[in-house]
Amino acid sequence: MNPYVPILILLLLGGGFAVVSAVAGSVMGPKRYNRAKVESYECGIEPTPQPAGGGRFPVKYYITAMLFIIFDIEIIFLYPWAVAFDQMAMFGLVEMVLFILTVFVAYAYVWKRGGLEWD
Repeated sequence: MNPYVPILILLLLGGGFAVVSAVAGSVMGPKRYNRAKVESYECGIEPTPQPAGGGRFPVKYYITAMLFIIFDIEIIFLYPWAVAFDQMAMFGLVEMVLFILTVFVAYAYVWKRGGLEWD
C-alpha cells in the first residue's frame, strides 16, 4: 500500500466535510435578512457612515505594526541559538552578542524617534 494513501484519504474527508457543511448551512439555514444582518460587524457598535474612499487610519498605526513584526522576527532568531548553544561554544556567544547589540541599537533608535509613543 502506498504510504500517501492515508494522507489522501484524510484530505478527501476534510474537503468533503467542508463542502457538505457549507452546502448544508446554505440550504437548511434561515433566510431572514434584515438591515442589521447585511451590515458589517463592528463589535456591537453601530457602524458610522464612512466617506466614499473609506476611513483613514493614522500612519502611526501601520508603523507600530511594522515595528512589532520586525522586532518579533528578530527575536525568533534567538530560539535556534538557544537550542544549539552547546555546539557553538564561544563563536555562538560572540555572534549572538553582536546580534542582540544590533537589535538594541535599532530599539534605541525607534525609542528616541518617538516610535513607541501612544499619543
